[in-house]
Amino acid sequence: MLERICGDLGLAHRDARLVKFTSNAVFDLPADRVVVRIVGSMGLRHRAAKVVRVARWLAAHDVPAVRLVEEFPQPLTIGEHQATIWHSVPSSGPPVDGRDLGNLLRRLHSLPAPPFDLPRWSPLDDVRGRIADAEELSTSDRVFLEERVAVLAERLAGLATALPEGVVHGDAHLGNLIPSPAGPVLCDFDSTSLGPREWDLSTLPVGVARFGHPARWHRQLVRVYGFDVTRWAGFPVLRDVRELKLTTSVLPILRSHPDVRDELRGRLAALRVGDTRARWSPYR
Repeated sequence: MLERICGDLGLAHRDARLVKFTSNAVFDLPADRVVVRIVGSMGLRHRAAKVVRVARWLAAHDVPAVRLVEEFPQPLTIGEHQATIWHSVPSSGPPVDGRDLGNLLRRLHSLPAPPFDLPRWSPLDDVRGRIADAEELSTSDRVFLEERVAVLAERLAGLATALPEGVVHGDAHLGNLIPSPAGPVLCDFDSTSLGPREWDLSTLPVGVARFGHPARWHRQLVRVYGFDVTRWAGFPVLRDVRELKLTTSVLPILRSHPDVRDELRGRLAALRVGDTRARWSPYR
């Protein structure tokens, strides 16, 4: 698919480097200084058009974020696939931390409403889609995940927020900040929506607990943003939803990306027994 996209656009694919492969296959094309992002899950193709609108809205407000290559039609439709093309950003700046995330989230959350419709925050919709689109998922795992979605949907329905609702990035972790020489740059707008801003603040403490990220990152975020989501009564609900999303992100690509199976099994085992302390490793 990458070869076909590059052939249509006149880009060089032979030296492409696969940066990430979960819900999207992300390729860096160093010769052309662009990044090609191909939606990997058929159930998530609809998000590509929204990603384009959000990227252009952020550019209009001069928010430090990845920029589309506007000389190409965006998003691209290639057979059953959707793809977007981005200017590459050199990641040679200072390492990012919680202060950078806090500053970018404050900036994002302070923007006026966009001039287009954004979907309502509905974090379990893509989980349902991933389960339905899953490759090689056992019956027992499928039943467990479907039941967990149902329980969390009930808990979310009764959630009372503390902050005003508005535009949320949706997946606000340090991995979605590129440390460019000019400063941190925001990327990945697949999950951008209108919803509780606590959601954006919940990702970092989950990363501290599950992936062993430095606890100081969360303290920095709290100081810069001015709100500690872990002291809010609704945090355990968001934590459980976030962990379910982190676990199910690879379900649609298990057959084509088998290296993630062991990590998936470990995450499912922790969720089954309610173990909130087990350490996870990032999907690669």
